[in-house]
Amino acid sequence: MTSKRQFGTLRKLSSGRWQARYRDASGLRHAADDTFASKSEAARWLALAEADVVRGDWIDPRLGRVTFAEWAAEWLSTTVHLRAQTRAGYDAVLRTHLLPVFESRPIATIEQIDMRRFVANMLVDGAAPGTVRGARKVARLVFAAAIGSGALRANPCDGVKVPRSDHEEMVFLDPLQIEELADAIAAPYGVLIRLAAYSGMRAGEIGALRVGRLDLLRGRIEIVESLAEEPGRGLVFGPPKTYQRRSVTLPRFLCDELGAHLRDRPHDPEALVFSAPEGGPLNHRNFYRRQFRDAVVAGGLPARLRFHDLRHTCAALLVGQSAHPLVVMKRLGHSSITVTMNTYGHMFPALEESVTDGLDRAWRTAHDEKDAARGARVGHDDPHKRGVVVPIGAGS
Repeated sequence: MTSKRQFGTLRKLSSGRWQARYRDASGLRHAADDTFASKSEAARWLALAEADVVRGDWIDPRLGRVTFAEWAAEWLSTTVHLRAQTRAGYDAVLRTHLLPVFESRPIATIEQIDMRRFVANMLVDGAAPGTVRGARKVARLVFAAAIGSGALRANPCDGVKVPRSDHEEMVFLDPLQIEELADAIAAPYGVLIRLAAYSGMRAGEIGALRVGRLDLLRGRIEIVESLAEEPGRGLVFGPPKTYQRRSVTLPRFLCDELGAHLRDRPHDPEALVFSAPEGGPLNHRNFYRRQFRDAVVAGGLPARLRFHDLRHTCAALLVGQSAHPLVVMKRLGHSSITVTMNTYGHMFPALEESVTDGLDRAWRTAHDEKDAARGARVGHDDPHKRGVVVPIGAGS
């Protein structure tokens, strides 16, 4: 027996239970995942489905039955803007953390409590907060793709918190320490150390730097590429981290050193400025293990010093020169001033104090000028100073 309604239909099955069905805007028929013991229960389910359609909250049950693994593969293959290194990182997070837990689950069955439990279990197993945060980020992106396609109404990651990571202390070198590190490292990489510390370039950007991107007469570098190691592919050239080409100016001493570094090489605009000892692109991981770490020890520098701290050092040197945060942002290639201030904002109080002192000096100068002008007006109004003879006893 079928009961006709304005939205959907109710049908009594031979078992005595009731089935609720309806058609979507495209004409496809959908039925409740289960049958109901009574007609009223089936009608209630159908009324809720109709309300979702009216509010625009309707989701496609067929898409909700697609597994998390299938949605993850679809999301990763259709997100075309990702850098190759970022894509490889997301893939590793999926394979290592998310798929072992959610691979075969229909995506619509994963709820916030599942994600809360997932995060809690990762932390109990000893994963660092940053690792957990990365896994939650990838999961959120997969769920967002499902929401955009109409498979989910809400993101199960919303409201799921992860503890803050311990702040990794930056190391800032002064110019003498930069020299000690550059002198301690094997030739010809001393100039590479100085370039990192005085340009703020990332390791991958230095590894991808080509001779044709150097303009040593004008003291300028064009940064258009980055070099990174990808699983299964080796070293791969790609765009810089923020996808933005930028130009960095160099101090004259560094132009002279780069010129000396390239002097005896045939001019080839496509040749790499720095290469591996055995030739070919410089693998940063090998360079860090085989040259950089030994130079840190030989130079008597802090043991926790990382290559990336040379980039932090550049920021500190710029702030020490009273550089505006926008200058720091552009030189380091940050995506926004927010990134710059979140990373280096703690360095700017001294600059703020300098600006405040300047405001104080501006006020004092204006105050002195005002007093001087007032004194001039008083003198101008004094009849004695104007040469007017005032009779003795006048005004008495």
